[in-house]
Amino acid sequence: MSRIGKKPVSVPSEIKVAINGDEITFEKGKIKEVLDTKGNVDFSFEDNTLTFATKSDDRKDRAFWGTYRALAANIVTGLTTGYTRQLEINGVGYRAAVKGKVLNLQLGHSHDINYPLPEGLEAVVEKNVITLKSHNKQTLGQVASEIRAFRPPEPYKGKGVKYMDEHIVRKAGKTAKK
Repeated sequence: MSRIGKKPVSVPSEIKVAINGDEITFEKGKIKEVLDTKGNVDFSFEDNTLTFATKSDDRKDRAFWGTYRALAANIVTGLTTGYTRQLEINGVGYRAAVKGKVLNLQLGHSHDINYPLPEGLEAVVEKNVITLKSHNKQTLGQVASEIRAFRPPEPYKGKGVKYMDEHIVRKAGKTAKK
């Protein structure tokens, strides 16, 4: 049994919830998020509480039960507080700058990398830290991983792009023969 699926999702009053068939639409101001359950789970919205239930006791249906509940909770959290991810740039000459909706990265390649930021995501650069903010957790994680992939941190000096909370396991360099 899913422990996550059993928990109801409490929706604050500033978020409007509309149910249309198998789709749940969350709306706050100009931001609109749609969760399509594709008919895999049953759900109900009463008294600002969203609850999910399985279609059957099948293993696949129970997995969907917890998954869709977690996705709905992520949308509600994103619309109320938002999500933030920080990346740190380490290396001589490595830097980043935001120009409009484009993140310009200089990471030791022969050319600058211009990464277009998707809709609903904003980036702020302070010294060697890139702060990404969004209401969509999935988009935020995807963009952060794509930026990190341009120059992953290497294990000897730690040069590259890493998450702020990431620990790089260091290796010892070569030692001279005596």
